[in-house]
Amino acid sequence: MTTVGFLGLGAMGSGMSARLLESGADVLVWNRSKEPVAELVAKGAKEAPEAADALAADISFSILANDAAVDAVLAPEHLAKAKGKMHVNMASISPSFATKLAERFAEAGVGYAAACVLGRPPVAASGQLNILAAGPAEVLEAAQPYFDLMGKKTWHFGETPAVANSVKALCNYILIQAHEALGETITMAERLDVDPGLFVELLTASFVGGPAYTVYGPIIATQSYEPAAFTMTLGRKDLGLVEEVADATGTRLPTLPALKAVYERALAEGMADYDWSAIAEVTRRGLL
Repeated sequence: MTTVGFLGLGAMGSGMSARLLESGADVLVWNRSKEPVAELVAKGAKEAPEAADALAADISFSILANDAAVDAVLAPEHLAKAKGKMHVNMASISPSFATKLAERFAEAGVGYAAACVLGRPPVAASGQLNILAAGPAEVLEAAQPYFDLMGKKTWHFGETPAVANSVKALCNYILIQAHEALGETITMAERLDVDPGLFVELLTASFVGGPAYTVYGPIIATQSYEPAAFTMTLGRKDLGLVEEVADATGTRLPTLPALKAVYERALAEGMADYDWSAIAEVTRRGLL
């Protein structure tokens, strides 16, 4: 394997880059704050002095918080050293910005693909992510050995990077709907004097399976929203991404306005840094 750059060492990026290190890859890491960089350097990574240095690696990956962060880190001036190299953006960004970003990389002469991920930090650390990839075949082929280290399966969605970003938004929309459904039904169960943990166990042991319920059901039942791997602020961002996809595809989403209202109420109640499943508290606390 060649030198790999990795930019963005949050809860997800730290686990993903550690997986690459464990495989014996030569990993060059960059992050705005230095503490996670130091932790990975202690495990054998090398520090990139600037974002541009990490992007100049033979192939680089990034996972950043939102459009603004991606725009700043993957800026045109940072791509100057990366001409002829390849980059894979693993962040959840808006499809419209994803299209502009692909054009930016093309102008810089840098191969570009998107590869969003499904999974929480423990899943990232164990290399069991689902990876949603789209982009030119040569970029995805070069990235596949690294995808195999970070994920259990790579799902391919064609050659247009923005499609991967759209599919990720749709997946998160389903998760948000699951959070709301759990919040509403758990609240009713509690008001019937049914133990919420027992109710969630019934659901997940019978007809409702998958991490949307087996992971988030207990979180909601026990109100264990801190520390948050994925915050309410990020969840609200994803509703905006879904709205963009709906507009682009001419799709009317009857539940979207209701979910936006629930999120706005939760954020107004000071829950911005809670786990995104804390929208359940809007129903539980009777806030609407």
